[in-house]
Amino acid sequence: MGETVKCISSERMSPGLTRGLEVKKRHFGRFPSSDFKTLDKLLTYLEDRDTHFRDAGSSPAMDHKMKTQMNQTTLIKNAASPRLTHLPAVKARGLGVKKQDLGYLLTSDLKLLPTIPFVPRSLGSQPARRQGRVKHRNLTSKSILIGVLTLLGSLSNQIIAQDVLTLEESIQIAQQSSPDIKKSRLNLFSNKKSLDAQRAALKSRFALDITPLDYNRSRVFNDLFSTWNTTEDYNSFANFSVTQPIAATDGTISLVNSFGYRDNFSEFQDVRTQTYNNNLYLQVDQPIFTYNRNKLQLKELELNLENAQISNAIQLLNLERNVTQSFYTFYQSQNNLEIAQDEYENQKISYEITKNKVDADLLAKEELYQAELNLATSKSTMDNNQVLLDNAADDFKLLLGLDLSEDIAVDVDINFITREVDLNQAIQYGLENRMELRQRQIEIERSDFELVRTNALNEFKGTIGLSLGIFGDNERAPEVYQNPTINPRVAVSFSIPIWDWGENKARMQASNANLEINKVDLENQKNDIIINIRKTYRNLQNLENQIEIAQQNVKNAELTYEINLERYRNGDLTSIDLNQFQSQLSDKKSALADALINYKIELLNLKILSLYDFENQQPVLLPPTLDTY
Repeated sequence: MGETVKCISSERMSPGLTRGLEVKKRHFGRFPSSDFKTLDKLLTYLEDRDTHFRDAGSSPAMDHKMKTQMNQTTLIKNAASPRLTHLPAVKARGLGVKKQDLGYLLTSDLKLLPTIPFVPRSLGSQPARRQGRVKHRNLTSKSILIGVLTLLGSLSNQIIAQDVLTLEESIQIAQQSSPDIKKSRLNLFSNKKSLDAQRAALKSRFALDITPLDYNRSRVFNDLFSTWNTTEDYNSFANFSVTQPIAATDGTISLVNSFGYRDNFSEFQDVRTQTYNNNLYLQVDQPIFTYNRNKLQLKELELNLENAQISNAIQLLNLERNVTQSFYTFYQSQNNLEIAQDEYENQKISYEITKNKVDADLLAKEELYQAELNLATSKSTMDNNQVLLDNAADDFKLLLGLDLSEDIAVDVDINFITREVDLNQAIQYGLENRMELRQRQIEIERSDFELVRTNALNEFKGTIGLSLGIFGDNERAPEVYQNPTINPRVAVSFSIPIWDWGENKARMQASNANLEINKVDLENQKNDIIINIRKTYRNLQNLENQIEIAQQNVKNAELTYEINLERYRNGDLTSIDLNQFQSQLSDKKSALADALINYKIELLNLKILSLYDFENQQPVLLPPTLDTY
């Protein structure tokens, strides 16, 4: 009764820990020491605690808490019985928790001493065994009970919480923290701003250029008079312009005003001129016989943004698939660890039975050696599953963008519910709504644009320039337009290619080939959608049958194991044969869990392939349109 354990640590909680408990999962933690040294002291504390709750008054919350605490008191009293040692898979009374999950403690109210939802049969929890802090020992149930109770004393110590995530919570976290989603959103933002910039470029542009000082003194030779002449020139001027692109014709219309002051001196005639001048004119420039570059660029940027939106939506769907697969991989690792723990508990029972029979000379000693071998193999399998669980946890946290040092577990409901799936409906939704098809169409449109650009590399084109202005100058600024001059201008120019040695023809053929490739890709994409939906549908039909078979196999394996365990107790079966039945049971449980998870994943695959959610019988929302950005 006085045997105690000084320290126990736990890096991870079993996923079965919280089933049936009416408390928040974040309250779970680990405690390094205890003040309870004897069972009597513990039971006295529990009775005092229950009395405190009864005297505290009545309220719905208090009644629930009192009922929970009293159930736990009853559980601990019953756990002290040696009979608990012989029940490998018994569940804690009223809590629905597997016995191998016992050993983890709960603090629901830090103002009071913690509750004890269940009592372990073995202090050697898997994480603790992995750290080498607690060694395996065959303890009686009472000594084990007292050892665990030594963990309850230091309630003021820091509690290390564990986050338990559901699939929906995991997807939401990944959508906010995943590096791939962050890059996708940045790409979407970049394309949107590029489109905004191009639209802004089609509006009026205002510009002001100022040159406050331009001074030049030079001496040059005058050929006409065969003499050297020194000139000195000072200028100060400003240009104000308003330019409006014409989106419909790819031309521009500009209003420009240039105002300046000039001070010039020439040594040749010894004359200094000081005048103000102003030039106000309207100018129109229009390209002809060529494509509208502004319009084409605007359309291309709109397609880029639409493609970025589609890519982001596809990325979100792929992320949901990846998170779901990683989530269930993590859960499978947890489940495999639970199964391995079950098997290990059963092997310990088998070992105790064998040891007792060998000690009583009812079995040969080689049976004990075989039992020890089975026990060691079971422990090794459990340790290996713990390593796989840790690796799966790291991969899952990396995918979600969580801190790798964070302690997490997953909570999942994989109850099998058949979903009605209409193959024709799935194919129809897929061909009508799959965003990859729109992406292929965008690629075809881009190829058309490239054809236009390629054809314009060596094209016949022209430009028309028109301007009309009024110019004036005077020694006094207010009288600058006293004698104005009208300045009209008309210019027409053409660019005429003559011979390019077949360059343009070859480039056009290459662009046409790329266009045909994109059209072929579109047809292949349609066929891939149909084929993948059909394959997924067949997998779902097959998995429904496999799940029913796996469920029946688990029932049969459990009954077979129970029957042969009793035969083993009666001496009618060897430990080798019993170990085979135990392995068969573990394999069937794993096969059932795998089939259930695969069914869930295939439902998600069908949702992504068809953009119809058959689990909730509703279409998947399409990506937002350009107007929403």
